Amino acid sequence: MTAPLALERQGDGWRLRLSGDWSLAALPSIEAQLQNLPALDGTLVCDWTLALAPGISPAWALLRRLADTCGQQPLDVRHAGNPPHFLELLQKLHVDRHAAYSVESPPPTLERLVGKVGRWAVLQAWHGRGVIVFLGRISKVIGEAFSRPRALRVSSLARHIYETGITAIPIVSLIAFLISVIVAYLGAQQLSRFGADIFVVDLVTIAVLREMGVLLTAIIVAGRSGSAFAAEIGVMQLNEETDALRAMGMSPVELLVVPRVLALIIVLPLLTVIADAMGLAGGGLLSLINLHIPLPQFTARMRESLSSTTFWAGLVKAPVFAMLIAMVGTYRGMQVRDSARELGRLTTVAVVQSIFMVILADALFAVLFVQIHF
Repeated sequence: MTAPLALERQGDGWRLRLSGDWSLAALPSIEAQLQNLPALDGTLVCDWTLALAPGISPAWALLRRLADTCGQQPLDVRHAGNPPHFLELLQKLHVDRHAAYSVESPPPTLERLVGKVGRWAVLQAWHGRGVIVFLGRISKVIGEAFSRPRALRVSSLARHIYETGITAIPIVSLIAFLISVIVAYLGAQQLSRFGADIFVVDLVTIAVLREMGVLLTAIIVAGRSGSAFAAEIGVMQLNEETDALRAMGMSPVELLVVPRVLALIIVLPLLTVIADAMGLAGGGLLSLINLHIPLPQFTARMRESLSSTTFWAGLVKAPVFAMLIAMVGTYRGMQVRDSARELGRLTTVAVVQSIFMVILADALFAVLFVQIHF
């Protein structure tokens, strides 16, 4: 069935007679006929007497088309002949939608700019205060461990050492090995032009021990364990398990946060040592295959390139990186409220912020080491 539209002149206005099928199935033909309506002004009466089974979508298409066919004068649309019961709601939605699009954003002013900066500063101060309070609670629990060793939760600490450390050995070793191979290969390509192939050993040794070993390990742990900390504690927040712990007189910081922080501080230096060893192995393998530097010569040159601080310059960063990663992950997990969407958002925030903090701390360490000649 078709849906003919009969437009008639009626005094100073118009009458639009609607007839035929006005269900959803007839929407394509209705839209095609609505496109032929001329520009209208004055008063328009829509007669629904002969319209059969009017649906929401065809009625919405009619309202939108009538809004588009207004002439220079506003069009006063009225409905007669038993219009559908949902038409009033559609008209209200159409008016609200048009008003929302017609509202122009206020021009930027100095007052609004200062207000935005002020709100941002207050928000950052609020977050900073929360971080300081959170760090204080962790320090309090660790301080109580000297008089109450059970506060350390040894069983939970051992579990997190296994999950964040032992299970991470394969991926950390593989990444460190491959990155070192890449660095050695690229270094060999450049240094071979000057007949300085042997200095590839110096490049790999210093880069891996001072920077790449600990930095790659920290980034992998941040993406792996930092996100896990935020997700695990966030789920407990959603399930109100942390509230249950408080109701039983237990501290969520002592049970959930401190074991994860201590486990990561213990594990990350050990993972860094493993990453250093695998990185040197990757550089040695590439030097043997590509540059034909035998292992004894590689080892001897590596010892010559090392200073007394090369290894420790990388290892001393590991506990700091571990503290940052664990703090960000657990803090964001404790912030989860209300919904699973918030859980996903804060888990992502935890990973991004922890990686950013690690890189920022590494840059500060680099400046510090240069200043103290370490």
